[in-house]
Amino acid sequence: MSLPPALAAALARLRRWLVEDAYPIWWERGADPAGGFHDRLNLDGTPVPGPKRLRVQARQAWCYAQARRLGWQGPAEAAMRHGLGAVALGLDADGLYRSAPGDRYAGFDGMGELYDQAFVLLALAAPRFDEPAMEQRAVRLRERLAPFAHPLGGYAEAPGLTAPLFANPNMHLFESFVAWSEVSDGPAWADLAAGQAALALGRLIDPQTGALPEAFGPDWAAADDPAMRAVWPGHLFEWAWLLMRWPGRGPEAMAAALKLVEIGEGRGVDADRNVAIFALDGTLEPRDRGARLWSQTERIKATALAASLTGDEGLWDAAARACEGLEAFLDVPTRGLWRDWMDGAGGFRDEPAPASSFYHIVGAIAELARLAGA
Repeated sequence: MSLPPALAAALARLRRWLVEDAYPIWWERGADPAGGFHDRLNLDGTPVPGPKRLRVQARQAWCYAQARRLGWQGPAEAAMRHGLGAVALGLDADGLYRSAPGDRYAGFDGMGELYDQAFVLLALAAPRFDEPAMEQRAVRLRERLAPFAHPLGGYAEAPGLTAPLFANPNMHLFESFVAWSEVSDGPAWADLAAGQAALALGRLIDPQTGALPEAFGPDWAAADDPAMRAVWPGHLFEWAWLLMRWPGRGPEAMAAALKLVEIGEGRGVDADRNVAIFALDGTLEPRDRGARLWSQTERIKATALAASLTGDEGLWDAAARACEGLEAFLDVPTRGLWRDWMDGAGGFRDEPAPASSFYHIVGAIAELARLAGA
């Protein structure tokens, strides 16, 4: 497929930045010789001392597994294995992975143990170096997640926990199941991906608005607390992209995905700053006009894929604008780094670059490259 000129030019800029600047600096400065990847780099490229989160190790392994096909000539396999080695060190006695064995999460907020396991599964699916042992590890983890399964579909934060329930870790499990269904002949992965799609279509998406909130009460009912009914535009785009990428996609999934994109673009984008904002309330009015870097990448993926499937010129234009929005976050003195938070007035927080955002950036560039046939 040939991308429209504006989007093709944006892909060329982003890919050049990735290959010439980002991959090198996150390997040369972000990889800790003592093991694993640093969670953050200061904007001068120096590492920030601190704990190394499991999700960062898994995400960085995934990023470097994509590096070779995106054009980086550096040591992609070594970098990928550096991250996977740190992931392996987190395997606990109960078969789950943690930042350090025995390091249990104290609360349930949708970004705890279940969330981390999803990224381990994604990292294990990513290597392109003929690693059959990776699926053996993934199957063992899949089995350890079975007690987290909710009787009405999806997964709870912990075995037997009835509430609160969260969309976010289920979204990333969907992503991981889809990734495994694309690289494995085992039917279980496709079945699991179909189950997550059914959860989104049948229980998570609000039938009145077409949006998808973040948190739920028991049995996936709407949360009683209005504060928990937040809708994140970035996740609307991310769910839309996954529903469109899902190999089992049918008309219902496509229609739901396009509605999510429509809401994201119509309610969740500040046209003046050209960014997807952080949060809407339950009535789809702005709740937090700040903007995160990752929301811009998910906007790119969803609008570009929707445009490719529908031929909608407006969506192609939205994807090009979303690339420009992302590039504002990448405009820092040390190339290959980024800013993560924009305030409602368009200013950026002065803080280190989080490694966790690299997965989102690589994902957006990889999707554009895939659509371009590169």
